[in-house]
Amino acid sequence: MSLLVVRDLARRFGAVVALRSANLAVEPGEIHALLGANGAGKSTLVKILTGVIRPDSGTISLNDRVQDFHTPSQAQRAGIAAVFQDPALVPDLTLAENLRLTDVDATAVRRWLELMELAVDFGEIVADMPLAVLRMLDLARALAREPQILILDEITAALPSDLAERVFLVMREWRERGHAVLFITHRLREVRAVCDRATVLRDGHDVGTLIPSEAGEAAIVDLMLGPAAQGMPGQAAVVDRAAIGGGPRSDTLVLEARDISVGTEVHGVSLAIRAGEIVGVAALEGQGQEELFDALAGRRRRDAGQMLVEGRTLDPRTPFDAIHAGVVLVPADRVQALLPQRSVRENIALPLHNEVREWGPINVPKEGSRIGDAIRRLQIDTRAQRQARRLSGGNQQKVTIARWIANGFKALLLFDPTRGIDVGTKRQIHLLLRQLAGEGAAILFFTSELAEVQLACDRVLVMYEGRFVAEMPAADADEAALLHAMHGLVGTEGAA
Repeated sequence: MSLLVVRDLARRFGAVVALRSANLAVEPGEIHALLGANGAGKSTLVKILTGVIRPDSGTISLNDRVQDFHTPSQAQRAGIAAVFQDPALVPDLTLAENLRLTDVDATAVRRWLELMELAVDFGEIVADMPLAVLRMLDLARALAREPQILILDEITAALPSDLAERVFLVMREWRERGHAVLFITHRLREVRAVCDRATVLRDGHDVGTLIPSEAGEAAIVDLMLGPAAQGMPGQAAVVDRAAIGGGPRSDTLVLEARDISVGTEVHGVSLAIRAGEIVGVAALEGQGQEELFDALAGRRRRDAGQMLVEGRTLDPRTPFDAIHAGVVLVPADRVQALLPQRSVRENIALPLHNEVREWGPINVPKEGSRIGDAIRRLQIDTRAQRQARRLSGGNQQKVTIARWIANGFKALLLFDPTRGIDVGTKRQIHLLLRQLAGEGAAILFFTSELAEVQLACDRVLVMYEGRFVAEMPAADADEAALLHAMHGLVGTEGAA
């Protein structure tokens, strides 16, 4: 008897059909992957399973009993607990206060954190905690409820490799106890390594269930993308730079940082990016990379050092100062970068209105042309364009990039922009970055997925304990070389 059976689930949001007829069967003692491109219906299915929303039609059976969840608490009492993509914690409260708010046993949470070898101060304000730690806290909180089915929605997307391995250990432990894990990820290597079976969604319905260790990544991609997968190289394939351009097009230095220090996190960091160059940054969690990007983007003041854009000194006190100088940031958290209740076009148009220097009418045709060009260039699915929050995660991230395509920039700072999006969208973004570089843009690109360094970058800087400790051409930056440097197993001197 299957532990969970989903039959013909359907759900639409206005004109957008999120689920057409989705089916899923999860067995006891199984780690089951739920796969699909962005917009395939995965998040909608998870929200239905957890009682966040209700389906238009179809049934859910748990232990052979039909369920009709009206609220998340009903789903939790039935034995379903989830860790969603965004931390489900109130940022202005302490961890202990958050646990009391949700009526979770703090002792059980602490026990799971200890098993995952994490030392956490329960009196610390959640807003002061790193994102990776918050993801692990959400996992411990879900486990403390002792669910029959543990749903993990892109939990490893924000985790460094060491914490991801601890998540895999927990998943295997949960399977050994006879429970089940429903695991959502776009990292196919993880699927093959830890999952017993995988169900693939496409366009709102299931298109196949397979054994990942036997099927291989190519077969999974074919199911996920359907006809669109024809001719698409595998995730490990390197972008053909000869075909679309790559490497510095000139000796013009666009963005320079000289001996920048930020608080206790960044210590005397220097880098230089030329026109037409994509420079990658690789680091484990909490090595100062986020603070460096924030300082370059004007979101955080630096304590020392100099920043130059095309040879001119820039001291950004706010993000507006950096944007005005042509230095723009695409953050990992797309929710922070969007106005979720506003339309796609309004979100893309935001920086355009900063160009207005005097009262007068906005050039609507010109604005519309630039926005339309950006939408077409990024192939943004605008079926749910009335509100950005209705878009899939991949399309939301495309919107955050499209606004700078429409507005123009000199240096583009990308902080883990492909986290939690599907392989097809990643491929589109990699190709776009190469095209932008070919047009003369300077790009600084941090990624938590090491394979992306060789997919998109010309060279890579490795950060450890607030310093760049290694630099290498992208062609030499295989996973072994990067991990070696990311753990500080090189000399401590080095700059770009």
